[in-house]
Amino acid sequence: MPEYVITKLMVALNERGKALHGARVCVLGLAYKPDVDDMRESPSIVIIERLKELGAKVAYNDPFIPKAPKQREHNLGLVSQKLTPAFLAAQDAVIISTNHSRYDYAWIVKHSRLVVDTRNACVAVKVGRAKIVKA
Repeated sequence: MPEYVITKLMVALNERGKALHGARVCVLGLAYKPDVDDMRESPSIVIIERLKELGAKVAYNDPFIPKAPKQREHNLGLVSQKLTPAFLAAQDAVIISTNHSRYDYAWIVKHSRLVVDTRNACVAVKVGRAKIVKA
């Protein structure tokens, strides 16, 4: 599934005149399931690593994982970024990878340029639907 998400992101960025290489992408949710602090076997890890390989400038936010710990096979070397209107506006895309209940999806969509929703978390969001791409 990570490759599918990345393909959807690349197509959405291309439609907006932006390449993935050099794009600023924030992954929301590092945990493997909502509202936990366990990131073992999380698809977010693979997504982040692949995005970095493809030249994207990657950040993440997870209210449960303030710093991505080094794992046996993975070392993301990232810390969770605070979600602010300015931070979201500076990202070329936001990927919802884990649908934590603490996220205000309408607020995230409002302040983002592009949202790739892998969890159908934005189903109730009414304003800004053109910014949302389902993956």
